Amino acid sequence: MVQKLRLPATFAPQNAFWGGKNEAMLELRPNCENCDADLPPASLDARICTYECTFCATCADGVLGGVCPNCTGELVRRPVRPESMLGLNPASTERVLRDTPITAT
Repeated sequence: MVQKLRLPATFAPQNAFWGGKNEAMLELRPNCENCDADLPPASLDARICTYECTFCATCADGVLGGVCPNCTGELVRRPVRPESMLGLNPASTERVLRDTPITAT
């Protein structure tokens, strides 16, 4: 039997955060670690692994074959944070790049 989760009547997303900022949120890194393509918070082309290494769909599905080169984990589509929540939990502005990009051989 499946039980439905009952939330308090006063529940609102902002009430779920600690001190106004949720430290457990995804960083939403702004770029592909391989080719440095821009990946804004609403991008459907961003792919992440469980460590949040971030790649564009072109690199992830192409030269990386769906596998993170850093941890060998699966790369999946990064969820989009609703724009209404970006003020409370903004996306990262820190760009992360591999020392040597992976290219087709």
